[in-house]
Amino acid sequence: MSNFTKEQAINLRSQLLRASVQCSERCLYQSAKWIAELASSLKDPADFDSHDDLDSDIAMPDGYPPDRISIFSTSEDDEESRLEAQEIGDYLLAKSFFDCREYDRCAAVFLPLNHTPVNVSSASPEPENHTPTKAGKGKGKAPAQSPEAIPRPRTTSLPRMSQKSLFLALYAKYMAGEKRKDEESEMIMGPMDTGATINKELIEIAQRLEDWFQERAIQGKEAQNHGWLEYLYGVILAKSSSIEDAKEYLIKSVHLNPFIWSAWTELRDLLTNVEALRTITPKLPPHLFTILFNLDANQSLYQTSPDIHSSITELLKAFPTSHYLQTQRALLHYHSKDYEESERIFSSIIHSSPHRLDSLDHYSNVLYVMSSRPKLAFLAQLATQTDKFRPETCCIVGNYYSLKSEHEKAVMYFRRALTLDRQFLSAWTLMGHEYVEMKNTHAAIESYRRAVDINRKDYRAWYGLGQTYEVLEMHLYALHYFQRAAALRPYDKQMWQALGACYEKIERPVQAIKAYKRALVAGMAYIEPAASSSFGSSIASSGEFNTNVFLDPELLFPIALLHEKLNEFEEAAAFMELVLAQEEGPGSVHPDEISQGASQVAEGDGDPVAGADGDVGGTGVTVTTSRARMWLARWAFSKGELKRAMEFATELCEDGFEVEEAKALVRDLRARMESLGK
Repeated sequence: MSNFTKEQAINLRSQLLRASVQCSERCLYQSAKWIAELASSLKDPADFDSHDDLDSDIAMPDGYPPDRISIFSTSEDDEESRLEAQEIGDYLLAKSFFDCREYDRCAAVFLPLNHTPVNVSSASPEPENHTPTKAGKGKGKAPAQSPEAIPRPRTTSLPRMSQKSLFLALYAKYMAGEKRKDEESEMIMGPMDTGATINKELIEIAQRLEDWFQERAIQGKEAQNHGWLEYLYGVILAKSSSIEDAKEYLIKSVHLNPFIWSAWTELRDLLTNVEALRTITPKLPPHLFTILFNLDANQSLYQTSPDIHSSITELLKAFPTSHYLQTQRALLHYHSKDYEESERIFSSIIHSSPHRLDSLDHYSNVLYVMSSRPKLAFLAQLATQTDKFRPETCCIVGNYYSLKSEHEKAVMYFRRALTLDRQFLSAWTLMGHEYVEMKNTHAAIESYRRAVDINRKDYRAWYGLGQTYEVLEMHLYALHYFQRAAALRPYDKQMWQALGACYEKIERPVQAIKAYKRALVAGMAYIEPAASSSFGSSIASSGEFNTNVFLDPELLFPIALLHEKLNEFEEAAAFMELVLAQEEGPGSVHPDEISQGASQVAEGDGDPVAGADGDVGGTGVTVTTSRARMWLARWAFSKGELKRAMEFATELCEDGFEVEEAKALVRDLRARMESLGK
């Protein structure tokens, strides 16, 4: 990636700038901004290594320096260029309407008006649950001819226009539908905001696109498509829950034009797991944006492998000042719970670009978890001064009030963020957390449900649903949601711990033990884990279990009690010994003493992951270790090991926990020993 020649660097910059202009022409402003920032962060061509005898005074090939990019036509297709030149006046008029948020006027510039308007108001006779359809699930087939099943608006044939103008008109129609959908939903979580309101323009847009694709196929011009309309059709299909068809058209779009970043982000949002990403990766074009897409998709799936960090490092060599890449690295550290490093990266981004608000809601989450109230207050003030009506700003301020335990104010700001953007995922999830704190379980459940409707990969929302149903003592519901969260975050100890506690409450001890052991292995800090080991399954059996690890006693203790419940007393005793071993920290117990407990620890599938419990110090005496000592004292007493039981009981008297029970046990032990003459 860093081995660009000067010629390649200049060419890439020219392509990125042209792509940014093309996105701006079509009113895809977020993509235009993203690509422009990427182009500006590209390493100066003069700093690239020279190859093939390239030097500073080499004659540039034809086309360098690149021709001026015309905002009126960036098409390399002669026919399209002629059409764009003919309609430049109408195009500028339509674009000005779009920029002024007059979407219907924008669409009317190019689309014929001699048809009955469809679904203009909520009183429209069209059913509300229609979705656009294709002709089956094959590739490139004609649209289905079933008017009795899918009512379609009466449309006239499209006038001859460029692909750019057609995209702008149909995209404006789509945005008009989205605007009306939000207006019909009224206030956030109000009586009309059920999440079931749909964009009523989807059917007409889908029909027009299907007709256009069919016409292009008949004319044999499919190879001359520019990819923008394929992207738009993919969006329509995704909104209609035709996920596989949407993926097909989005992949087709990026093959036709790899610089359509909006298509890449839409494709990313359709991926539900890592396997889905691996399935589509071979279908993608070999391109710089494919590398960026894989990075973005892996991060959205909470993957934090070294390969992803290496990929960012390589990309930063070519784009050294890219705030996007720096943010991706910060998010990787955040998801792996390395909050200090994540905070450091976000802080450096703010210093270099104090007015950049993108992803700062995640930075506020980092500061919230670190309980860094002064820094969070500074961030909230900075964001408010920059733009107080950005969803990110509202979430930052909401997190600040949440940290101050002013939950009503926090909810007010999260609702404000959603008023600005109903699809802003963080606001729904964070508002659910606040409602849990306020004991408003009904509102919390609704908030979390809306979050998973937007992004089914948001493990925080699934976990929040599980917690809320647990508060309601509906443990089977909670179990389902904890399972979803654990599937999304298989290396997160917290997910498995919650799952184990839920199994325990519904009287399924075997499954609870397995879940707790998964949590235990996920929370371990391995020094040199075997690369070939499965999720801890071979660590103990092969003798590779490292005693220099910290095992969470809050996990070991319930495992021991569950073994006791199953009348597996030897296993229970082994885990109680492990609990005591954590008082002094790793290495305090000989491997032979814990081999029996260690052999029970690892079960399941996956790769060993170093846990967040990297602290190798002991816990000291705690309530949990004192309870384990009491259990071992009674266990030794029941086995007739009176001397060992007396040692445990004496230690308990000195611990400060379980003192009265310990004294009673000492009295019983002395009486027994006297009766036996010991």
